Amino acid sequence: MKIRVLTAADVRAALPMEAAIDAVALAYGQLSAGKATMPLRSRFHTQKGVTLLMPAHLHESGDFAVKIVSVYGDNPRLGLPTVAATVLALDPETGLPLALMEGDSLTALRTGAAGGVAARYLARADAATVALFGAGVQARAQLKAAMAVRSIERVLIVDPFETAARRLADDISGWTDAPEVILAESPQAAVTRADMVLAATTATTPLFDGNDLRPGTHVTGVGSFTPQMQEIDAATIGRARVVVDQRDAAMAEAGDIIIGKATIDAEIGEIINGDRPGRQDDREITFFKSVGLAVQDAVTAAAVLKAAEEKGLGTVIQMS
Repeated sequence: MKIRVLTAADVRAALPMEAAIDAVALAYGQLSAGKATMPLRSRFHTQKGVTLLMPAHLHESGDFAVKIVSVYGDNPRLGLPTVAATVLALDPETGLPLALMEGDSLTALRTGAAGGVAARYLARADAATVALFGAGVQARAQLKAAMAVRSIERVLIVDPFETAARRLADDISGWTDAPEVILAESPQAAVTRADMVLAATTATTPLFDGNDLRPGTHVTGVGSFTPQMQEIDAATIGRARVVVDQRDAAMAEAGDIIIGKATIDAEIGEIINGDRPGRQDDREITFFKSVGLAVQDAVTAAAVLKAAEEKGLGTVIQMS
């Protein structure tokens, strides 16, 4: 038995964002059509932290994987990351492991791709200005995904830590076809100019006033992941057509949806499958909420593995 081990650098080199967006769209479509098996996340608590198991199998494409995520708050004192993730890709025909890959880079890729899928179906075709809340790995991924599906000309960064915002601005300026980068003076200054608002933070209270959104704006929120966390306020919820990655997951885990008492119009997979419409006019405000699903990990891991095999990335280990 052989297994391919892929580092974070291997994962990033294997799959471009455009291909990740296509893969995640495939996962969403199968999930909403009832063609995926995805149990609820299992949580195992220890004295020091919690470990989550996220398995998924997509019936049509055959993608099969398990992600293991550990969250240990004392790790930084040991010089270790608070959150660490690993993904194991499996052969659906035999159950044998095919690849072990670094999970944080894959999570960033698939979460960015989720935002890209939403922008593809919900953002205006002429969307050119992004208000980006957050300056970390997820914020970078969300912007790259937006740029993969729309011609983004400028990005206004909003982050409470100026050093992080400037570091991200410098990074973006070095990208191919880089947009103009502006450090926004305030959330309002960013939102009132934006065609797309991308929120990728760990905020527990709303980042901006939804009354400041212009007609036709698309909003994506990927940061909040517990019922107590809220990036997007009730004003936005009240003005927007609300789309989620999965109804059950959003109603159980997304504070934006729960606190905002949102009425969910559609799952993004229903739009992909043609069961619900995408953007309906140029004045519609849309909000996509993603809590992150194991089907995203499974389909992205399969795409990464295929590309890694073609490019000769990673290290192949003989296990038996």
